[in-house]
Amino acid sequence: MRRSRGPVWIIDAEQWPRASLRAELIERGHEAVGFVTALDALTRLALRREPPALAVIDLGGRPSSSKQLDVLLGAGFPVLAIGGAAAWATASLRARPWAAFLRRPLTVGAIADEVERLLEG
Repeated sequence: MRRSRGPVWIIDAEQWPRASLRAELIERGHEAVGFVTALDALTRLALRREPPALAVIDLGGRPSSSKQLDVLLGAGFPVLAIGGAAAWATASLRARPWAAFLRRPLTVGAIADEVERLLEG
């Protein structure tokens, strides 16, 4: 059972994909915390000043503002982005300094594998 050095934050407006990834990461031995929006995660960071080991953000659903993404990306932990064709086609999203950018469609297992790869590196 692997343990990350802090929680993995999952930011996804859709409940079931967020819950599925959280369950998979917990099953693999990681602490995982879900957030509906990037603003929710940033508020938690500001209040607790306890950064995650890594954040996963789904760029579909409720859009995050450019400023929210900038703050998230500048907070000192890796951020894994997940997006479909529309997000991938947006040059300003692709050009951001993500730790990795995964393009849908993909499985929960593939996302969890990438989380573990990033945590090990």
